[in-house]
Amino acid sequence: MIVGWQQMDYITPLSGGFYYTSVAIFGLLLGSFLNVVVYRLPLMIQHDGQQGECGFNLSLPASHCPACKHPLQYWQNIPVLSWLLLRGKCHYCAAPIAKRYPLTEAGCAVMFLGLSFLFTTPLSLLSALLLFWFLLALSLIDLATYLLPDRLTLPLLWAGLLIHSISGEVTLQDALYGAVAGYLVLWVLYWGVKIVSGKEGMGYGDFKLLAALGAWVGWQMLPYLCILAALTGIVFALVRVGLYKMSEQIPFGPCLALAGALVYISQESRTIWLMFS
Repeated sequence: MIVGWQQMDYITPLSGGFYYTSVAIFGLLLGSFLNVVVYRLPLMIQHDGQQGECGFNLSLPASHCPACKHPLQYWQNIPVLSWLLLRGKCHYCAAPIAKRYPLTEAGCAVMFLGLSFLFTTPLSLLSALLLFWFLLALSLIDLATYLLPDRLTLPLLWAGLLIHSISGEVTLQDALYGAVAGYLVLWVLYWGVKIVSGKEGMGYGDFKLLAALGAWVGWQMLPYLCILAALTGIVFALVRVGLYKMSEQIPFGPCLALAGALVYISQESRTIWLMFS
């Protein structure tokens, strides 16, 4: 049954734009959940290292205003639309609601919609949506906190292995080699830099993210991914120093995520050789 599902004809729009509208709405909903993950997961990790109960998780308590703690009504929690209706302020205490919330929701919807045009079979589309959602979550968390949580990187790694054991787009053996090689590449680089300079160039979360990406794209694509990530990191650092006068260590997770996303898309569109020719 899985094989038959995988080999279905290309997805076609249902009732005009109904299919793509549904994908966009799905993206808005998962973008709203993404905001919860990005805000709460780092706090949960912080509390894990302290004594006492955290007092919340990803599902409880219900969504509320961070300022006045008042629970939100259903109409105040509609992705993007509620922020517009409330004019970017809490209905109860008038505290400003950060623009990043509707931007994340809208961005996730646009991302899902774009992927639905690129990946046109059910399994390939669901796989891409899963991968890109995780990469966006990890990027936003790393940018804000310099953390790449195991609670996201490790499930992403196992998901890549599981999906390739079903789809066969990348052999399970190549995916396993990719995961191991991805971890070892940055592990060796980390210790090389630390031995020579005495400084830590990156964190262990970066190792695990590259291992997860290796599981998704296979070991053969890791050199391209690493080159793209390095180039992205250089540009990112130059922009931070040149425009924002920020000279501290840059989070490398978003660079890995962007490179992984580009390589994954290129595998689908068969343009990887054009990118490096």
